[in-house]
Amino acid sequence: MIATVRTALRSVLQWNPLAPAPRAGEADPRRAEGGPRGGASALMTLTERVPALAAPCRMHPSVYAIEAAVIDWARRTGLEADPGVGFHRIAGRALAEFDAAAAALFAQWLTWLFHLDDEMDEGPARLEIFQGLLEGRAAHPLEAAFADLWRVTSARMSDHWRARFAANLRRHHDACRAQAANRAAGRVPTLRQYPALRRATVGPYVFDLVEPCLRVEAPAWLQGCEAWRELVDACNDVTAWCNDVASRAKERGDGHNLVVVAAAELGLAEPEAVAWVLDRIAERCQDMTRAARRLPLDELGPRAARDVSKVACAYLAAPRAHIDWLVESTRYAHR
Repeated sequence: MIATVRTALRSVLQWNPLAPAPRAGEADPRRAEGGPRGGASALMTLTERVPALAAPCRMHPSVYAIEAAVIDWARRTGLEADPGVGFHRIAGRALAEFDAAAAALFAQWLTWLFHLDDEMDEGPARLEIFQGLLEGRAAHPLEAAFADLWRVTSARMSDHWRARFAANLRRHHDACRAQAANRAAGRVPTLRQYPALRRATVGPYVFDLVEPCLRVEAPAWLQGCEAWRELVDACNDVTAWCNDVASRAKERGDGHNLVVVAAAELGLAEPEAVAWVLDRIAERCQDMTRAARRLPLDELGPRAARDVSKVACAYLAAPRAHIDWLVESTRYAHR
């Protein structure tokens, strides 16, 4: 059984140059009319440099049902779900091998997270929303939407998982507060400070959410395993830094972007800083692959090994799914 699980995980780690083309009706983002939008176009060079990013992700066969589920949920909770932004499409790619309900729940959480991110960009006063989340209030639409998602999601999970999620929610809150203080003071983080800060501002609990979406739970002891932590952190870094490259034009004047940090500290022009960030992303992709190969599956029972492999496969699919989404989403259209 463990050998079978390792074989499945290995297949995700290997580049398949004969991967099937996008399905009928699905555009290949590398050949989108007019080319990739905005800063996201630079990310497509990674698909030529990094074997693990070479093949486009398969889209979930029920992507339109997933979209409908997200729109219905957003309307019911008072949020917006712009089809052009397409959170259902990133979830449909990252969880293409799982059922539609898993992808729909993940897409709903992504919709909520990006709405929260936009609120945080409005100023320090918006941090009160976080306090409402931590205290269980539901006065703001984001608080009500969170309560709705939490009710569905947490019911499937152990107290240990809930505590882990809560700790990462608090971590997000503290990082957003630090980011707000930096903005108010006109400070740009250093290259040494930025990675840990960015891992927290991206919403670290989003990686915890893969488990309830797939209806599995990784053993508690695995969270302290070096290979597992490196897999999660590298996946976080890759997706966050890709987002930094794509959103640079959208976030002019904000120093909380790896392109800006690199340019300021290394004395680089913006094109050189983008190239430097792309090199770091490629390195972290390699770190992800190495970490996945070192997961201690042999120390797990058959069922736990299968569950951990499912979560790891979703993490490994996330970077290419995220890049494809950044390229096609109207959220990052050039302005």
